Order: sequence, then structure tokens, then C-alpha cells
Amino acid sequence: MDRRANLLIGTVVALVIVGVSIVATGFSRRLLNPFRMLTTPKISQTVLAPDLAAGHWINSEPLRLEDLRGRVVLIEFWTFGCFNCRNTVPFVKSWDERYREQGLTVIGVHAPETGDESKIEDLRREVASLGINYPVVTDNDHQTLNAYDAYAWPTLFLLDKQGRIRRMRVGEGDYDETERQIQELLAE
Repeated sequence: MDRRANLLIGTVVALVIVGVSIVATGFSRRLLNPFRMLTTPKISQTVLAPDLAAGHWINSEPLRLEDLRGRVVLIEFWTFGCFNCRNTVPFVKSWDERYREQGLTVIGVHAPETGDESKIEDLRREVASLGINYPVVTDNDHQTLNAYDAYAWPTLFLLDKQGRIRRMRVGEGDYDETERQIQELLAE
């Protein structure tokens, strides 16, 4: 064989190995997810939302979704270094203030994008400086983020009073629709 044929065969074999590795490790889902930014997950009337993984809690004792049945729950995946997350925080804070007494529980799940955001003392400082009063739990190993199949910051999930996911919003915006759905779920 000549040198070009060997190079071509080597390239094809390398691409096959990389492709198989990507599929085998599940990395393809993470790699392709940004192209699904506007998709909505299949909402189920019977499947309960995944539990929250253990972490450090700020502004609250540890919460369990099972104990919150009967309340609407807003789960906010965020990280303090994300500008989009910071733009969403004022809306989440206002919903917490406005609807907490009516049956809404907001939980911030801090899933750091970088290692610099994983220190609990830095998170406590940022939560205080942002004026966040709702519970925040750390998710440094992304167990909760992965359980919810969240792939971007911020991502909001609305759970109904039975603990089922009824809405998912990836990214900023659509605040009026999210608030409308909070109101609808509270009225159910």
C-alpha cells in the first residue's frame, strides 16, 4: 500500500474509535444538547421529578421533594459566575417573595460551571450579595443537574403539587409565561 492509503485508513480508524467512544460514554448527548436549546422535555402526568442529591444547604435545612408534596416547586439550576443566571435571579426572587405564602417553594441548585465556583464560602457570599433568601443547595458533582438532564445555565423546572415536572425553561426570558404557569399550578 502506498502512503496515502495508509493515512486514509488510519484516519478512518481513528474517527471510528472517537465516534464509538463518544457514543459509549454518553458524551454525544452533552455534545449535541446545545442544539436542542428550545426543546421541551416530555412532561409526564405520572413520573415524579428526580430527588435532589445531597449537598450543602444555604438559607434552609436540607429539603426533600417528597416532603414538599402539596406545594408547587420551582427548581432553578444556576451558577454565580453565569451572567444569564444573574439576569434570571431577580425574577426568581420576585416569584419566591410573591408566591411563597400561596404554596410555592423555590430551590436554587448551584451547579458550578468551573472549579472556581465550587467553594461553599464563595457561594455563601454570592447568595448574600444577590439578596437570595430562598433555599440553595450545592451540586458540585452535577448529580442533580444530570438527573434532570439539564445541560445549560440557567434552567428552570416547575413541579406540580404531586412532584411531577410540568415545565422546563432553558436560558433567560419567557418570564411572563413561567409566572402564568406558576399561578396555574398554584390554583390546581
